[in-house]
Amino acid sequence: MTSSKFVAYYRVSTTQQGESRLGLEAQKFAVGAHLKRIDGALVGEFVEIESGSKGNRVQLAKALVACKANKAVLLVAKLDRLARNVALIANLMQSDVAFTACDFPDAGRLTVHILAAVAEHERAMIATRTKEALAAAKARGKVLGLTGPKNLIRARECNYARTRERTERLRGVIEGFKAQGLSQRAMVAELNALGIRSLGGGIWHLRPLQRLLTRLRQHRQIA
Repeated sequence: MTSSKFVAYYRVSTTQQGESRLGLEAQKFAVGAHLKRIDGALVGEFVEIESGSKGNRVQLAKALVACKANKAVLLVAKLDRLARNVALIANLMQSDVAFTACDFPDAGRLTVHILAAVAEHERAMIATRTKEALAAAKARGKVLGLTGPKNLIRARECNYARTRERTERLRGVIEGFKAQGLSQRAMVAELNALGIRSLGGGIWHLRPLQRLLTRLRQHRQIA
């Protein structure tokens, strides 16, 4: 019989995010909405301030202990909040603690492993592409770190690199939506429900989503 008790695990990547609660409230909202849909009971909450690539998680270890003690399921708002590390996901899959993600509640073990691999790959690609863009700007004679009219082009190139990084960061999320067969309007609703900001920093509408989809296609073509 499936347990109706859950232990929530929230992760934010930096101390600044933890202090400002950026992203944390969105995760709690997603968890609360999921529990309401399934009439589940929350018996514990743990917050981790750590990079998604790090496998040594103190709060995650505590959350797993709480799951075993309460015979509960580990619950995360999004799979990438749990990890962008395939090895960590694989270890969890082999443990005797069940876990689920609000964005993929019906995902099987194979699907979870594939999604973790995609998230890990995207994280690596984001870092590589950003470094390459900045290296290209420097090779063209642009001195990084300076301001003023002479560095306007360099500033634009850096802004492009940052926009591209934010775009690629959303690739795994969008591909997950597509795997669920969501329409564009449904994607907009899910992005806003999870508290994810658009590339312009605001809420999502169809047009910003369509621009994102176009950029993702373009990036893949020139990668």
